[in-house]
Amino acid sequence: MARQRAGTKADAPGPTPADAHANTPVLRGSLKRVLGGLAAGGPQELDRLIHERIRLGIVSALAVNDSLTFTELRRLLDATDGNLSVHARKLEEGGYVTCHKSFEGRTPKTEYRLTVSGRDALDRYLAHMEAIISAVRRD
Repeated sequence: MARQRAGTKADAPGPTPADAHANTPVLRGSLKRVLGGLAAGGPQELDRLIHERIRLGIVSALAVNDSLTFTELRRLLDATDGNLSVHARKLEEGGYVTCHKSFEGRTPKTEYRLTVSGRDALDRYLAHMEAIISAVRRD
């Protein structure tokens, strides 16, 4: 049986419920209104499907282009084939982008387009981010 020295972590009492809130940051003013919904999972929660960097890049690039090929997106976002493929599929499954596969001669061509719901989701996401930025600048 191992012996514990006095004053070690084993002797220290565990955290109390009051300790859990001691280091919680305090939100004030408009920032509290904007971010308050994030913790509660309310309507102000960020769209997790878009929030990831590669997915936000895909949706943003498609928002300013009618369509982009897999190769164009890969070069634009400096992503690997596998990484881009996984993220594009998640956006497709979420209904934010459409994917059309075809051939040019013997070369496969995958083309992506932003859907109406993808455009709406991006607009909501950008409005939310703008509200956060505005609140931080005011407070």
